[in-house]
Amino acid sequence: GDDAEHRAEVIDTVRGTFGPVSILVNNVGINPAYGPLGSLDLGAARKMVDVNVLGTLGWVQESLRGGLAQTGGSIVNISSVSGVRPAPGIAFYGVTKAALIHLTEELAVELAPAVRVNAVAPAVVKTRFATALYEGREEQVAATYPLGRLGVPTDIAGAVAFLSSPDAAWITGQTIVIDGGVTLTGAVQ
Repeated sequence: GDDAEHRAEVIDTVRGTFGPVSILVNNVGINPAYGPLGSLDLGAARKMVDVNVLGTLGWVQESLRGGLAQTGGSIVNISSVSGVRPAPGIAFYGVTKAALIHLTEELAVELAPAVRVNAVAPAVVKTRFATALYEGREEQVAATYPLGRLGVPTDIAGAVAFLSSPDAAWITGQTIVIDGGVTLTGAVQ
C-alpha cells in the first residue's frame, strides 16, 4: 500500500509483460485499531491514512506513469459502507474510506476524459480482512442484512468487472454501495 518502490516495481513489471496499464483496481486497506475515536491511537490513524488514502493515490500515480491515461483506462477504488455511514468501532477506518470516495470523485474530474474513476463500497464481505466483524456470530450479523447473508468476494467482483468494462463507458465519479441492503436499515456492521 504505502511502499513507493514496490508500486514502481509492480507497474514496471506489468508494463514490461503486458504493455501499458489499462485497469487499476485499488484494493488497499488496513484497520489496525478498533474502538472509539476519543481514544484512538494517532499513530495507528496515521498508518491508516498512509495506506488507505495515500497508498491508493500512489497506485494511481504509478499507473498513470505506466500508461493508464494513454489506454483510455479505468480505475476502481475499493471503499466501504463505513465511508458512507457511521460505523462505531471502525470509525477512523470509515473516515479513510470516506476520503477515498472523495478522492475517487476528484480523480474522476481531473483524469477525464482519458480515465474513468469509480468506487465500490461493500458492507461486510467474508474475507480474512473482515473476520473480526462476524467471526463466531455470522448468523446474528447476517440477520441484520435484508438479503439475509454477508457478502462474498464474487458479489464485489461483478461490480468491479462492470465498472472496469466498456459497458460502464459513461460512468465516472460514482460509488456503488454493495451491501445486501444493510444501509437501508440504518446499520453498517
